[in-house]
Amino acid sequence: MTASPGSKSLPPVIVQKYGGTSVATPERIRHVAQRVLDTQRSGHSVVVVVSAMSGVTDSLIKLADQVSQTPTHREMDVLLATGEQTTIALTAMAINALGGKAVSLTGAQAGIITNGSHTSAKIANLSPRQIRKHLSDGLICIVAGFQGQTLHGRITTLGRGGSDLTAIAIAAALKAKNCEICTDVDGVYTCDPRIVPTARKIDEITYEEMLEMASSGSKVMQSRSVEFAKKFNVPFEVRSSFNTNRGTIVKEETPGLENVVLRGVSVERNQAKVTIPKVPDTPGAASRIFTALAEAGVVVDVIVQNASSSGTTDISFTLNRDELEKIGHTLDSVVKEIGAAPLVRKDGIAKLSVVGIGMRSHSGVAARLFEALGQGGINIQMISTSEIKIAVIIDEDKIVEAANLAHEAFGLANA
Repeated sequence: MTASPGSKSLPPVIVQKYGGTSVATPERIRHVAQRVLDTQRSGHSVVVVVSAMSGVTDSLIKLADQVSQTPTHREMDVLLATGEQTTIALTAMAINALGGKAVSLTGAQAGIITNGSHTSAKIANLSPRQIRKHLSDGLICIVAGFQGQTLHGRITTLGRGGSDLTAIAIAAALKAKNCEICTDVDGVYTCDPRIVPTARKIDEITYEEMLEMASSGSKVMQSRSVEFAKKFNVPFEVRSSFNTNRGTIVKEETPGLENVVLRGVSVERNQAKVTIPKVPDTPGAASRIFTALAEAGVVVDVIVQNASSSGTTDISFTLNRDELEKIGHTLDSVVKEIGAAPLVRKDGIAKLSVVGIGMRSHSGVAARLFEALGQGGINIQMISTSEIKIAVIIDEDKIVEAANLAHEAFGLANA
């Protein structure tokens, strides 16, 4: 990040990001405008990052499909970037109509420089000179999320979670006092309340825990935004845009946070399991399998290899169910080449994960989880662990029951 010099000091900067549901209608945009003005009037400089209005991005993609079956990624970026540009203009208009002073900025105008990977670009640098100048003049800056430009001036988009990433990057570059990710939920919960009714909001969570929950099915934020925040040490708050309640602070680990054994339970549906029986237990066999998957762009999650028996072993792995079709074309020839048995595919499974940095210093977490699931008659098909996470693969029709059992076993409903 490149922090630009300013001619005079600014009031403490607050960066607020509003997602598509928060700006879905003119009424909600006016609500956001009033909220932003209140923040400025409390003695802060304010940068607002907005997404496209809810449903707009999908509509743009449908339009592209109607004129071309194979639109280039470059032109898709040019098209999709217009969704956020509509929102920044409307939000600035709403603030100005309420007596404030706001200016809208595209990602490029805000100084966001990316690499050239259209539709999934990475931020290479951010030089917020224009933002700082407008803030110095007392203006509220409304920045288009999800987008930037290359050094050669080509418009790019940042992919899923891109607006969150924009907000955190700007907060890092401006050394903001606070970064608020304002969304349609009150914060991060111990589990999805639609699955576990007794789930409660978490006051504070570490970057690592948030990363594990995001990668395990939690839909609050994409993991790449959390990774960026951790890299540049940007604490942020996930909170509702529809009320003024405090949300969940995501921050670096502190000694007090480790006292909680488990932070939350995550659920990921739409999973599938692939087993390759009788893989020769020889050097390079597994490499051939997973190299082929990587070259096909297939993302693999949990991997389990059985103990070798008679010179062969079974290898199982999970992936998103939507990628099952790719597997046949990708692996059938590899399986024949290495002399393994034909693939066995199974869908209708889901992943349950329990996450907490307290696992590093507390024993018995796995035993308690397995006991709770066993007493509920839920069979575990695969197990994966990290330093702060235990994940199990079970039948999808048991996932709600399993999540409630795990949540209860660790007392997560209690504050």
